[in-house]
Amino acid sequence: MFLLCRILCLSVFWSRYLTIGQPDDGKRYICRAVPLTGDSTCPVTLLPELSQGSQEEELRNTVMQLRETILQQKETITKQVGTISELNTKLSLCGTATDERKNSKGGGWGKEKQNTMGDVPRDPNDTIDSLGKTMQGLKDRLENLEQQQQRANISGTSFPSELRDLLQRRLGELEKQLLKKVSSLEQEKSMLSNATAAYRQKTESTLNALVERISELEKGGGDFKSPEQFKLSLPQRTNYLYGRITKSLPEMYAFTLCMWIKSSASPGIGTPFSYGVPGQANEIVLIEWGNNPIELLINDKVAQLPIEVRDGRWHHICVSWTTRDGQWDAYQDGEKLGTGDNLAAWHPIKPGGVIILGQEQDVVGGRFDAGQAFVGELSQVNIWDRVLKPSEIQCMANCSTYLPGNIIPWLASNVEVFGRGAFKRPLEMCQERLPNS
Repeated sequence: MFLLCRILCLSVFWSRYLTIGQPDDGKRYICRAVPLTGDSTCPVTLLPELSQGSQEEELRNTVMQLRETILQQKETITKQVGTISELNTKLSLCGTATDERKNSKGGGWGKEKQNTMGDVPRDPNDTIDSLGKTMQGLKDRLENLEQQQQRANISGTSFPSELRDLLQRRLGELEKQLLKKVSSLEQEKSMLSNATAAYRQKTESTLNALVERISELEKGGGDFKSPEQFKLSLPQRTNYLYGRITKSLPEMYAFTLCMWIKSSASPGIGTPFSYGVPGQANEIVLIEWGNNPIELLINDKVAQLPIEVRDGRWHHICVSWTTRDGQWDAYQDGEKLGTGDNLAAWHPIKPGGVIILGQEQDVVGGRFDAGQAFVGELSQVNIWDRVLKPSEIQCMANCSTYLPGNIIPWLASNVEVFGRGAFKRPLEMCQERLPNS
């Protein structure tokens, strides 16, 4: 009985000591029965530590995860290096294209450049230098990025993804800006080339007219004070008195025909001007016959003009026309008296024909009808391949300006006279031809 009580007391004591007095050190204990003759202390046997194997397993898993992370980082860095190389190649190509444009434009941008569209840069060299500085800064950033990537590869650390994405977006934006600027410069170059070609053509036409006029001045202009100061006189209504322009017309999509005219013929003044081409004798005709008003014929299409010149006095008349919608305008003594449209719309004036002054052509250059012949005087018959401005026409009509035609100028050398009784005579001063003189 005493022995049983002792065993119970020891069990309670050790149980209380383990649960309350002994701190938990991660070890586990086990008690076993004590013989009656043995030691009263209860020796214990330690079990193996259970946490050692779990720690090794955790370390192994950590090593595997680190290895996979390193492989992933290495693959990511490889892709980044490829992307950087591709961007560097594109930027090099942009830099090469810009350098070529800079070299090719070195002699083309000068005092002759024109602001044709209102948005051409004042100094394209500044733009090219700015692009070059931008690309150089971009290349420096790429080199720094590559160096940081190499240091990251050596140290085993990864490049911050936020900074990398920011740089990539910035590089993409700069690349788009460079390409847009290069495209804009190409468009400006094309516009300047077109403007230069048009200006060159206009200059050459003006120079040719000036050369012809200088040549006539050097020859003395016959009996006239200047090559244009003469008139063609056709005093009778016959089929053999007329003048012929030695030049022909090119293909035209618009024109202006101006002349000084004096006539008192009745019932109509006849045909002061006619232009015929093969297959169409009435390509351009100005005629007044019978009791009809003056008519303008283009490709056999007719428009009646509100012009009256049968008073035996000098009058300045102009007729303009454009193939666009067949728009026409009629001027007398500098004032617009009529306008209309749908006159041979979209028909181009054919080239290579014959210009006759004073007769209407039934075939090209001949078969004249005396009933349609002009009776009177003509002077300064000029033709332009454009529609003149009203101010230009008014200045010629009031004698403040003389503007020779850029296609057919009125020159003594350009007019041949046919028939006995037809003459080229000196012309009165312009002020003497005005209606109120």
